[in-house]
Amino acid sequence: MLLTSFPAGPLQANCYFVSRGPGAGCAIVDPGMDAIDGIRQVVSEHNLRPLAVLVTHGHFDHMWNAQDVAAEFGCPVWIHPADRHLLSDPMAAISGESAAMLRTQLGMDVVPEFTEPADVRDAVDGAAIEVDGLTFTVDHVPGHTPGTVVYRIDYDGPEDVSQLMFSGDFLFAGSIGRTDLTGGSHAQMQDSLRDRVLPLADDVVVLPGHGGQTSVGRERATNPFLAEVAS
Repeated sequence: MLLTSFPAGPLQANCYFVSRGPGAGCAIVDPGMDAIDGIRQVVSEHNLRPLAVLVTHGHFDHMWNAQDVAAEFGCPVWIHPADRHLLSDPMAAISGESAAMLRTQLGMDVVPEFTEPADVRDAVDGAAIEVDGLTFTVDHVPGHTPGTVVYRIDYDGPEDVSQLMFSGDFLFAGSIGRTDLTGGSHAQMQDSLRDRVLPLADDVVVLPGHGGQTSVGRERATNPFLAEVAS
């Protein structure tokens, strides 16, 4: 299995690549702002064929370049239906004041015009997404946004790991995603953590949308938000 990533854009969101190995088809998870050049570099370096874009949620730092990747490589974009509208209007996920501040920080007079990619598919709970011999399982975990999902895949490498979880802004090392943005819900986040994380094996590696990797076991033992829902 080939797994690599790089942080992209002003918020340093992790963009991941998963394939059976060099020269194979791959899935690209969360191609966010300013990711396209890095994506081209990784694809060229490993001779990969992008076959799917997997979006964990509709915030701009995780899907800004989704349309560009889909158009350039002719692949579908998977996103939960509850966040699908953000593909064509990413600023709808934040307040008008926050959007204005963001434009100032990014040096943009106006937000570029967005349209949906040509091929958008529903990453609904329980879906199995096949990508050149790899199967990604979708878990719907609302709380950060209504359509937040994580993607889990069985791991077949040398480490003692059963699965990889691409968690977006749902679960971080020592923390969780914000629930005070548009569409966020602390109650839903607690339900998602209790029902979707606690039952998993300790050896599941968590690959978050920002920062370094962790594991379910480590978070079960140290993450105060998981401790809260486990009690």
